[in-house]
Amino acid sequence: MWEVVVVGSVNADLVVGVDRRPAPGETVLGSDLVVHPGGKGANQAVAAARLGGRTGIVGRVGDDGHGRLLRDALAADGVDLAHLATTPGPNGVALITVGPDGDNSIIVSPGANARLTPADVAAAAT
Repeated sequence: MWEVVVVGSVNADLVVGVDRRPAPGETVLGSDLVVHPGGKGANQAVAAARLGGRTGIVGRVGDDGHGRLLRDALAADGVDLAHLATTPGPNGVALITVGPDGDNSIIVSPGANARLTPADVAAAAT
């Protein structure tokens, strides 16, 4: 049985470095796009698993490439995926711009995360 259970978001973080944030209506060039596994819930689950806790996550991922990437990343870090459901449609993503000083701006599209239900959480408790 788990020592740590995380109920939370599982997102693909789409990150682009920029020299500065664009003004409204303006386009700026950014660095190459980098995709990282992320989401507040997934990050907490990975941290607990890396510290040696038997960790499970309760959540939803999409049936797209981002969902597969996130499942693989969580499993590689030893997180139990028994209650990480796959939902038809897109995975949650965070669109992140990072300035040269490390300051960032984030837009989150919840995708499959928005389809997590109280029934999903209850099912994980049994």
